[in-house]
Amino acid sequence: MEQSITIRVRYPEVDAMGYLHHSRFLQYFEMGRIELLRSLGFSYADLEKQGVFFVVVKVECRYKAPARYDEELTLVTRVVKQTQVRIDHAYELRRDGILLAEANTTIACVGRDGQLMAIPDFLAPKE
Repeated sequence: MEQSITIRVRYPEVDAMGYLHHSRFLQYFEMGRIELLRSLGFSYADLEKQGVFFVVVKVECRYKAPARYDEELTLVTRVVKQTQVRIDHAYELRRDGILLAEANTTIACVGRDGQLMAIPDFLAPKE
């Protein structure tokens, strides 16, 4: 499973030097996960209404090159592994083919009470 989205760096996302702030990369990765889920026919908002939540339990990011205001970036989000309770994603953020960052996250499925729960069967990968 893989999804690609285009993101334009907005002015409030850059630091005083004009570079995309490092914290914004994590927000972009979240956008990638949400759009990957949407491409599979699911809405995260609808999952939340059903009491299904995903929390980030691990993030690893390697910054390779900066991005600046108004640049158009491409984010590829890929599912690397899925178990009964977690999903591992990998990301590549590029500008004109130049790798800006690569990252990995692990998200866990929890219920409304914050306790670990099994990922619903309808979200299981299709084989």
